[in-house]
Amino acid sequence: MEEQWMKAAIEEAEKAEKAGEVPIGCVIVYQNQIIGRGYNQRECSQQSAAHAEMLAIKEACAFLGSWRLEDCTLYVTLEPCPMCAGAVVQSRIPHVVYGAPDPKAGCAGTLMNLLEEERFNHRCSVQSNVLLEECSHLLTAFFQKLRMQKRQEKKKTKEVEE
Repeated sequence: MEEQWMKAAIEEAEKAEKAGEVPIGCVIVYQNQIIGRGYNQRECSQQSAAHAEMLAIKEACAFLGSWRLEDCTLYVTLEPCPMCAGAVVQSRIPHVVYGAPDPKAGCAGTLMNLLEEERFNHRCSVQSNVLLEECSHLLTAFFQKLRMQKRQEKKKTKEVEE
């Protein structure tokens, strides 16, 4: 079942990529139905909080009419950052499933684990590496393409200067 929902999160990540955003996607599932979707929109919205998880949480809360998402599972293609992990804890989401670890900002076990921090009044269970290859490939391919574009732009700039 986890793979089915992670595939839906990957579809969200693909929307981000088409918009020129870092391809991260998220869905929130309640009673076997997606009630929140989100994909990274920081660049197009110029909002630092426009992460996939934040947008999906907002939509799920609106759907349930509550800030408490106690019977939900969050699926995201990249390990949550500190802000998103905090929002998950505050939303009382009991279970988080992610695809790829984030060595730069991962707060579900890689750099630290805010989701299972015993000092908080709420903790989530965490499942990692679901569809790891697919989730990692989205990010790797995106950044390779970005680096190639930057090299081409640099080359064009150099040619114009000569």
